[in-house]
Amino acid sequence: MNISPEELKMELPERQPRFVVYSYKYVHEDGRVSYPLCFIFSSPVGCKPEQQMMYAGSKNRLVQTAELTKVFEIRTTDELTEAWLQEKLSFFR
Repeated sequence: MNISPEELKMELPERQPRFVVYSYKYVHEDGRVSYPLCFIFSSPVGCKPEQQMMYAGSKNRLVQTAELTKVFEIRTTDELTEAWLQEKLSFFR
């Protein structure tokens, strides 16, 4: 499915944590194109502490097992935008 970060954020619940593995078309400054797998942990403010602890407790194991290197966290779904993702990915060259 081809979905933008803005469309993806519409699919995320505002009060429940979620793990998302997202393949994003990233155009580098030199024109190269890559498709990094981004692990996004959505841990919204206001979600149940038990849920937050369950997700947070399993996050590192999942990231290690799947060998993901682009790992990001958002606290509100509003943070998930194309500009936010591009800024995060710009740190990886």
